[in-house]
Amino acid sequence: MTAPRFHRFEQRLTSREMTARRAGMLIATVTVVVTLVSGVLMWLVDRNDFPNIGLGLWWAVQTVTTVGYGDVTPTTVAGRGIATIVMLTGIGFLTVVTAAITAVFVESTRRRFRASDERAEHDRHSEIVERLERIEARLFES
Repeated sequence: MTAPRFHRFEQRLTSREMTARRAGMLIATVTVVVTLVSGVLMWLVDRNDFPNIGLGLWWAVQTVTTVGYGDVTPTTVAGRGIATIVMLTGIGFLTVVTAAITAVFVESTRRRFRASDERAEHDRHSEIVERLERIEARLFES
């Protein structure tokens, strides 16, 4: 990616507030791209262990999802380097998904507590107004 194109990409990425949803979409996109590219790269750099592109893609999917059946594994240095990137990407993806789900639960709970606090504050305010009205009524009775 050239510098001006990267700069435009960076501006688009940072132009809006990063939400859990946007972060999830971004990491999911990166994960899919890394998975596809690494599957093809694995086939290109390690043809002995990955004789066809399908096997490279199969390996990439099971690695990025952290399943890792172990039926195919890279044996070359380049293949293991690619594997490292795929594993870290998979861990990052799972981390962001977990954080997004947690953020939804936290926000839901926060809204419930805020609504509860607002009701309690309203009730307390109503109680104070009623007490003041009773005090005023007693003052005017005298």
